[in-house]
Formats: sequence, C-alpha cells, structure tokens
Amino acid sequence: NIMDKNSIIGIVLIVLIFLGYYQITKPTKEQLEAQMKYNDSIALVQQVQAKAETVNKNPLSKDSLLANDTTSKSDLADAYGDFSVAAFGKEQFYTLENKLVKLSISNKGGRIYSAQLKNYTENNKKPLILFDGEESSFGFTLVTKNNRVMNSSDLYFEPLSPVTTDIKGNQSITLRLKTAGAAYIDFVYTLPYNDYMLNFNVKGKDMNTVMPTGTNSLDLKWISKIRQQEKGRKFENRYTQLSYKYLADDVEKLSEGKDDTKQLTTKVRWIAFKDQFFSSILIADNAFTSTTLSSKMEADSSKYLKTYTANTSVAFDPTGLTSTYFRMYLGPNQYKILSSYDKGKSGESELKLNDLIPLGWGIFGWINKLAIIPMFNFFSGFLSNFGLIILLLTLVIKLVLFPLTYKSFISSAKMRVLKPEIDELTAKIPADKTMERQKVSMDVYSKVGVSPMAGCLPALLQMPFLLALFNFFPAAIELRHQSFLWASDLSTYDSIISWDTYIPLITPYFGNHISLFCVLFTAATIASTKINMDTQGGGTEQVPGMKWIMYLMPLMFMVIFNSYASGLSYYYFISTMITLIQTYAIRASVDEKKLLAQLHAKRNSNAKKPVKKGGFMERLEKMQQEQQKAMSARKK
Repeated sequence: NIMDKNSIIGIVLIVLIFLGYYQITKPTKEQLEAQMKYNDSIALVQQVQAKAETVNKNPLSKDSLLANDTTSKSDLADAYGDFSVAAFGKEQFYTLENKLVKLSISNKGGRIYSAQLKNYTENNKKPLILFDGEESSFGFTLVTKNNRVMNSSDLYFEPLSPVTTDIKGNQSITLRLKTAGAAYIDFVYTLPYNDYMLNFNVKGKDMNTVMPTGTNSLDLKWISKIRQQEKGRKFENRYTQLSYKYLADDVEKLSEGKDDTKQLTTKVRWIAFKDQFFSSILIADNAFTSTTLSSKMEADSSKYLKTYTANTSVAFDPTGLTSTYFRMYLGPNQYKILSSYDKGKSGESELKLNDLIPLGWGIFGWINKLAIIPMFNFFSGFLSNFGLIILLLTLVIKLVLFPLTYKSFISSAKMRVLKPEIDELTAKIPADKTMERQKVSMDVYSKVGVSPMAGCLPALLQMPFLLALFNFFPAAIELRHQSFLWASDLSTYDSIISWDTYIPLITPYFGNHISLFCVLFTAATIASTKINMDTQGGGTEQVPGMKWIMYLMPLMFMVIFNSYASGLSYYYFISTMITLIQTYAIRASVDEKKLLAQLHAKRNSNAKKPVKKGGFMERLEKMQQEQQKAMSARKK
C-alpha cells in the first residue's frame, strides 16, 4: 500500500530528526560537570549563609570563630570563592540626607535600606517612608570563574571613608566589595543637595580576574513591597502600578487590578515602582535588557498594596575601564518635578517620567498639560488654600466655555418657544404614527432655521474639559493632605458618616462611608437635570422612561464618586452650581416672546427663498421616509 509506505518513511524521518537534534543539543561532558559544580556551589552557599547568620549574631569576631572551627575556612573559601572575605560581617548603616530625602545605606549588600521623604507624611501624620528594611531588596548576581554563584545583597561592603559633602552640598559615599585578591567592585552613591534623584554608579576593578571570561553584564533583581499611604485603599490601588519605559518608545504598565507578569525582549530605559502619589524609579543611563516584571496583589488586610519584582540585566565592564551608571528617583509624582528632568532634552534622551501621572489620553491629556496644570500652578503661586484655587480654576474654565453654554441655552430656548406650535400640529396626528409626528416637528424646525443638534454640540465640546479634570484631580499630589471646609484631605474622600460593618452590595461598590461633597454634587446634578428638562419644554416625555433615566444617572454618579477625591467632587459641585447660575442669568436676559417673533419673521423670510436643507436635516428626513416605507410594507 503506497499510503502505508509513505507513512512508514515519514515516521522514520521524524525519529531520525529527533535523534539528530538530541545529539546536536545534548550537553557535553564538560558542560554537565560545570552544571553540577554550579548546583553544588549554590547549595554550599546556602549552607554557609545559614551559618553566617549565626556568626553575625555571635559576639566573637569572625577571625576567632574561624580559628576555633577548622572546617569554616575551607567551607567559606569553597562556597564564596574570591568573595569569601566579604561573606561575614556586621551590618552598619550610613545616612545620605538633604532637605528633601533621607536615605539609609546598609553595608550588607551595599543597598538603600530605607528611604524617607521629609516634606511628606503618611495618612496618620507619621514620617512618610517609601520602604524600610526587608520591605525592599536589591542585588546583583555574581559568578566566579570556579562557578561560585552568589548575590551582592548577601555580601558585606566596606566604606572607603565616611559620608562626604562637597562645596555644593552634595553628599556621597563609596562602598567597596572586596575579593581575596586585588579585584573589587565599588558602589558609589551621590545625593545632590536639593534633588530627589540619586546617582548610583557600579564600577569594577580587575574583576575579569575573578569573573568568567566574556562577562559583560550583571543580572539584577529588585523587589519592593508598596505601602498603603492613603486613607482610601481601594482608590489608591487604582493608581498603584509597576510602570516602565522602552528605550525608544512610550511608557507602559502592568495591570493595577490583578496579578500580572511581562517578559520584555526590547531594551528598557527605566522601571518605576509607583504608588498613587510616590515612586521609586530605577533609571539605566544605558539600558536594561532581558527584563521580566511582575506585580502581585496583596490581601486587603495587609498594610501593603502590591509587591513588585524586576529581574533584568545591565552592561558591566569587569576591567573597570567604564562604569555602569544608574539614577534612582525617590520622590513624589508631581508633574512639575518629573518634567524638569527632560528640560533641554529631546528624542531618545527624554525620560518622560511625567507620563507616570495619569492625566488622560489624547485630547484630555493635552488639556491638562497645556491649560489646567499651568493655571493650577499659577494660582498656587499666590494662594495656599486649595479650595479657593479650585474655585478660581472652575470660574476661569466656566468663563472660557460661556459662549458655548450661551449658544446651547439659546438653542434650547428656541425649541421651547416653538413647542406649543409643534404640540398643536402633532395633536392632529394619531399617537401611533410616531414618524409622522417627528416629521412635522422637523419641518417646523427647518422652516425657522433651528437644528436640534445645535444645543447638543456646545455641550459635547465642553465634555473634554470635564473628563480632563476627572483625570487631573485624583493625580494632583498638591491636594494631598490639604484641607478645605469639612474635608481634611482633598485628595481622598470626605466622609461625614462612616461605619465598619460589611454590607453586601453596598460596601464593595459604595464603601463604608458617605462623602458630603459627593452628596452635594449629586443634589446639584439632580437640580440641573430638572431645570434642563423644564428648559427644553419637557421633550423627554416623548420617550417613555427617559425622565427617570435622567434622574437615575446622578445617583449612579454618587456611587462612583463616593470614594473618589473630594477635590474632584467639590469641583463638579461648584461647576454645576455655576452652570445653574448662568442658566438663570441667561434666561432672565432672553425675551422669549421677542425670540418667537424673530423665529416667525425668519420663517416668513425663508418662505420666499428656495428651501435649502442642511446635511443633518436632509439625512434625518431620508431616514424617516425609509422607516415609513418599511412600516407600510410590514402592515401590508
């Protein structure tokens, strides 16, 4: 059978291919031995590290202990190789400090042990700590020529000198990781006198004599638990995410609402462990490669929001001819500060750290960057009360948008004064002939030159500002811990009533509190809805249930905004109140009898001219005619 013969040949070829692939890819004897040594070294390092913990707590010195233990020296040398001299030690701390930040540097791992932002406090008014102790870990994987593998975070560095301060006020310290020979690695930290950006350099010396031939990079692992800093945990979590920027591309992020992991094959410029208002950002002056990032949600009962992990690689010159340069930003997510690091830069040299602030996409972001933030900063320059600043900001926005508001009101007024005439005409048409009634209405509007869309368009043009500010206020760190009236913090909700009992359906969506500014905003919106429906002459009555939908929307807003920043609810409240005042002012200035007379005069004038229908009106009539034909066909 030909098919059977071909099948047998195919199977034989597949087997031969697998056998050939196995022979080509199987590890050599030398590779197997190297892997065994690698695994043995890891196990030995773990054993010695466990012993080192006991040694470090022992009052005896390392030398005296080793003298009493004949196996310690050989174990130490075998497990750590050239780094055995740095295996044991006593943890000590060194402080780098300016008027903005206070950093504690540990000689164990040569890492930043804790970071405090001096101009900010936690929700309980205690000093604001980004991370402290074991909440964060940072270390490079080190491999020796004899396949010993360890992490810099487990080794002890020695300071070359105490913390030094130059004539400009910049503080610096150099911590050295020594080896058994002349080779070493220096970690150099420099904190400018008035900046949140820390400079961090890694420089080797003759490490090519210790590390395997061809070593040109170091693997880095950075882990940090993100503390809950704000009153509203659920709201803060929405703005807490691990973000990163590709070397020549935009800023991306992991999911803020669930566990997430991403493997990046493209070079990365920086990695940001971001909270709602604060960030720890590690910037590579060259690039990160082979990066894997993960974000893990913490339980609601935890004092942490998320745990971030970054595994990546950076270029490293073992000979010491060039250094590996990093910068680390430890500070607030303030647009003005983050933008300052791109001053005078363009293209790939731009860091774009300000993209960490969620100002909205597209036009909403541009409105915030080009209009809202400059106005906000301007008013902040001479006012310290942020409630008044928001009021002034709202007044300016409403003043700029007033021509659109006026046009929208006049359009509604024209439809309202024409309503009695339309009602009289439609009353002659049976109620079940909806399309005919609509055609009559459109004919009246067309003859007097009124478009139903004229009132909607100005309202739509105002929407980008409302949505831009929806993004701006929750991200504005300037509002954090700023009080106004009964609200103690404009960056979070202003609860006047709260409770601890979990209530199904209410607690998960509404929360265990009632925010007063949110209630006021809801009440003002309901009042505005009623006035608008009255202004339009009760047009919503033509659509069954529309009236109740219009009243239901403000109640939905209350559920949504109850846990949002009180500054946002306050803005929407005063914005709605100003709109109501404008509505009454415009209504008082418009003589509706005179307006109706103008429309009749225009209709008489238009009757003498050829009828020209606008594109919208023409399309609407065509749709009505097609619907009427379809209904007539169905009846037949």
